[in-house]
Amino acid sequence: MSAESASGKAFDLGLFRRVMAFVKPYKKIFWLAFVLTILLSVVGVVRPIILGWVVDIASTDPSTIVGPGIELDLGHKAMRWTSQAMVTVFGAGTANILLGIVLLVIALLVVETVMQFYQAFWTNWLGQAVMLDLRDKLYAHVVQFRLRYFDRTPIGTLVTRVISDLETIEDIFSQGLLMILGDLLKLLVVIIVMFAINWKLALLSLAPVPILLWATNVFKNSIRKSFQDVRTQVARLNAFVQEHIQGMSIVQLFGKEKEEQEKFQRINDEHNDANIRSVWAYSVFFPVVEILAALSLALLVWWGVGGVVSDEVSYGDLVAYIMFINLLYRPIRQLADRFNVLQMGMVGSERVFKVLDTEAAIEDVGTLSATALRGEIDVKGLWFAYGDAPADDNGAAEPDWVLKDINLKVKAGEMVALVGATGSGKSSIVNVLSRAYEFQRGSVLVDGHDILSYRLDAIRRSISVVLQDVFLFSDTVHNNITLNDPAITREEVMAAAQAVGAHAFIMQLPMGYDTSVQERGSVLSTGQRQLIAFIRAYVHKPVIMVLDEATSSVDSISEQ
Repeated sequence: MSAESASGKAFDLGLFRRVMAFVKPYKKIFWLAFVLTILLSVVGVVRPIILGWVVDIASTDPSTIVGPGIELDLGHKAMRWTSQAMVTVFGAGTANILLGIVLLVIALLVVETVMQFYQAFWTNWLGQAVMLDLRDKLYAHVVQFRLRYFDRTPIGTLVTRVISDLETIEDIFSQGLLMILGDLLKLLVVIIVMFAINWKLALLSLAPVPILLWATNVFKNSIRKSFQDVRTQVARLNAFVQEHIQGMSIVQLFGKEKEEQEKFQRINDEHNDANIRSVWAYSVFFPVVEILAALSLALLVWWGVGGVVSDEVSYGDLVAYIMFINLLYRPIRQLADRFNVLQMGMVGSERVFKVLDTEAAIEDVGTLSATALRGEIDVKGLWFAYGDAPADDNGAAEPDWVLKDINLKVKAGEMVALVGATGSGKSSIVNVLSRAYEFQRGSVLVDGHDILSYRLDAIRRSISVVLQDVFLFSDTVHNNITLNDPAITREEVMAAAQAVGAHAFIMQLPMGYDTSVQERGSVLSTGQRQLIAFIRAYVHKPVIMVLDEATSSVDSISEQ
């Protein structure tokens, strides 16, 4: 399966269980929202019934309603009980009973509104809480990956996983799972009540439903495929934009704006086409639902009016069933959409958990603390390759070695220069020493101990690396030097800058050490960025300092 593919299952129970595991800290909120969902599915059906009663009561001879305990000729026991209660509270007479029922309807509306508010708030809050925890866990997992993973995975794709795909998981709770449950319960309750009141009217109202179910299934399958295409194109679009905005200087310097625009337009067109396919499905499905709902209403009126004339159906029942049709078709129309929201949540969770299940972290089994390192390095028979070894016809595998049987010894306090042609492996030795990449054969000893026996964080704190290509974060000069370490004071930073010879140019910046360097240090020259990197290495007080062509962009005086 590619990074952009998905299983396409309508519902994956295994993935769903993994997502629900993140609900455990918030199970109280989940169950409260669940209970409200059930109550709302019942409360929504009560209003049409009561309004039907109102019509029947209004059409009843007032003289038959004289006081509590009188047998009222109004058809339904529940309606008689309600009417008798209204007589008890408000007094005899149709007007008083109607007033009581109207107040009851208003009270139900208020209760339903409050319940809808808390149900919507809690489901969205739950989705945000799950997304927060899952995103924290995903990012904490990603930052442990070895650099080889980032070499093979487009940054834009990872951004999509951490941002967009996680938002589809949030939709499982805010628009998917509980909403689907509520719609299904509402449908069940409405159908039961419709058959309980008048099974003939119920059958007429439900006559077009088989056609609607078939249309819903076609829509669901169509929209699921288009949504999967949309997510794939979003990832491609993010990867392209991320890469080309970072490399915009190259695009402009070589006059490739037109070519890159054409590439972007092709990807953007494919993204647009995927969205248009989903829009087309919605544009066909919703009018079909409206036509079938109108057909149900027409059948109901056609037969119901005759039933009223022949006293088979009351006016109230006819009014109630008109409202039942709206309650029936609205959830069915929403169900198709919400099932696809749930499906997209499954697709997003599959992609997110695929990253979480990726074992790409550098193995950290060391126990030594590296608190008293002297800095002696001994490299013995080192073999290193960046890529995996491709298997040949005989099943044997031999990687493309960058370093072959390297032996090197550096004494504590000694300065050693590695000189060689481009591609000879100088930077690769730097990557091995800092454990950015893992070597395949041989050994690297630091103070006589295998480098793998040191804790990863300990050995990296003991080694500072200054690269030719300096990366600065969109933050202040001070924070780029300290990397937000509160233990490093402003005085230490300034002393290090003076020692490196960069204090003067930093003080000339608009806000000195508090000047934001913008994205990737764009307000600074290449040489200034290298000096900032020197200060960063200096203030962290390393035992071993590694310079990888770190003075390539500074003048000779600064280099000295």
